[in-house]
Amino acid sequence: MSTKATITDKGAVILGKNVACDAFDDSKPLRVVTHTHADHLIGLQQSLRTCEKVLMTKATKDLIDIMRSPLFLMGGYVEALDYGKTMRYGEESVTFFPADHILGAAQVLVEDPEGTRIVYTGDFRLDGTPVIEADILVMEATYGSPSCKRSFGKDVKGMLFSIVEEGLKHGAVYVFGYHGKLQEVMQILHDAGLKAPFVAPERVFHVSKICEKYGMRVGRLMRLEEKEAKMMLERNQPCVAFYHMGLRGKVGQGCFCVYVSGWEFDVPCHEIADKEYVIALSDHSDFDGLMEYVRRSRPKLVITDNFRVGYAETLARHIQRRFNVSAVALPKR
Repeated sequence: MSTKATITDKGAVILGKNVACDAFDDSKPLRVVTHTHADHLIGLQQSLRTCEKVLMTKATKDLIDIMRSPLFLMGGYVEALDYGKTMRYGEESVTFFPADHILGAAQVLVEDPEGTRIVYTGDFRLDGTPVIEADILVMEATYGSPSCKRSFGKDVKGMLFSIVEEGLKHGAVYVFGYHGKLQEVMQILHDAGLKAPFVAPERVFHVSKICEKYGMRVGRLMRLEEKEAKMMLERNQPCVAFYHMGLRGKVGQGCFCVYVSGWEFDVPCHEIADKEYVIALSDHSDFDGLMEYVRRSRPKLVITDNFRVGYAETLARHIQRRFNVSAVALPKR
């Protein structure tokens, strides 16, 4: 049965005979992009050149158009597949299901002629992710260790709001995070009624506009390039500036900074330096969430993703022990 799914040394998640997800594989005619984070876009240019079809959700396509360029995806045949819609290829079928991670994220179900259900979760947070019954389950393992459990759950949003509100008393607040997470922070602050204007550089601004198009509420957002926004930051006036995590340490020095990270398990928020805070807002399930997905999915075999950052081997051991099903971390290190 395990010949029906694997993860290659280059990070491609192989489902059935025809599908490679989240990295290039020259032997598969179909490439799936589950979401727009870089570790799931590996070799996309090669896939566009050589695969018959590259499948993704419409929102993922819109985000790649912004993050790369509208010409990038024109290098191949891209098909946008809606959640719940099935595409047939040869004797297999491919269906996407939602994954609560970032906008456009999808889980993938491949069904083969023998009726085997092969599921790949992609990255997900259990809260808003439907669990799919599987014979073979391939899953992410980012927080796949018992040391990665979050007990604080719901106070994170309130904590985030209070920290930002406190920071605004001193002037501008700089928020650092990855695409998708930044927009989630905007929505949390907007929904909580924060009055200060939001400012973002070009790319974060455009990603936010795509999120808005798909129903997220990101509040009043100004482009950093606008004169008014520039002046607010230069004069350190109360506003919230959203930057990609890659610019941490390069902008906002000496100002009030908030870093949004999932690698925090003990407290929802802590001060790492004067006016610098880390908030534990994650778009991945913790250990308990991963185990709960397996319990409900009832697979006969589980493959944990050992290519991307995480605890794949630890998770496989715990799955095997607790549920008495075969579990293996791939690729083998």
